[in-house]
Amino acid sequence: MKQSAEIGVFGGSGFYSFFEKSSVSVRVRTPYGAPSAHVTLSEIGGVKVAFIPRHGVDHRFPPHMIPYKANIHAFKQLGVKRIVAPNAVGSLRAELEPGDLVFCDQFVNFTTGRDDTFYSGPTTTHVSTAQPYCPQMGKIATKAAKRLGMKYQEGGTVVVIQGPRFSTKAESRFFKAQGWDVINMTQYPEVVLSREQEICYLNISVVTDYDAGLEGDSNVKPVSHHEVIKVFERKMAMLRELTVAIISDMPRERTCRCGSALENARMNT
Repeated sequence: MKQSAEIGVFGGSGFYSFFEKSSVSVRVRTPYGAPSAHVTLSEIGGVKVAFIPRHGVDHRFPPHMIPYKANIHAFKQLGVKRIVAPNAVGSLRAELEPGDLVFCDQFVNFTTGRDDTFYSGPTTTHVSTAQPYCPQMGKIATKAAKRLGMKYQEGGTVVVIQGPRFSTKAESRFFKAQGWDVINMTQYPEVVLSREQEICYLNISVVTDYDAGLEGDSNVKPVSHHEVIKVFERKMAMLRELTVAIISDMPRERTCRCGSALENARMNT
């Protein structure tokens, strides 16, 4: 099999394997070090797909230590034009229940100190992230989820915290008061780095918990990592089915502007 791919898939907590057969593992070297794991290559419906477990095969990388730049660049080197990125999130709204899906279209960054750009000079580059997630992929994903009878929300804002600890109740209350929908530790800088490489990016947020609990309901406890993995694993078959459907439905032509994100982004001297 030629070492190339059209679509990249990141696996989040509990999503360590994606292909069931006919796959090959390859080592990709990048200028930014090694990615989280060897890249697995296979095909879905005739489409070449690459898979990287975001946290490593044995979950060795906590959110603030994931080699985000190496992961994105590994996909870029393989020719990936689109990324499908499932991840576990906590709900900030009572109506978003564990097991629900959110196709986020905005993020708010509360991380600190992460290596979050490929462009640290000498050419100054300002990439727009007004619309950080690919709208073309978002529409395809929601249609696939609807066809499969899944409960989902089209659009939403994810607030990204540094981790590895979970939120205090006061922090969670603040995030809820802003009107944000879900909370996560890995969306930043992953989506921004993808934009800097002109790769389309789709977020599939799987609600696993109610962050610091659900106020007014003492039966809903604050999140624990054990519960996150348990819920995510229960939804594994659903998530795999959805991801395969999205890849199968994806047209070869990109009609979005993700592929031209660097146009007019650089300072010319």
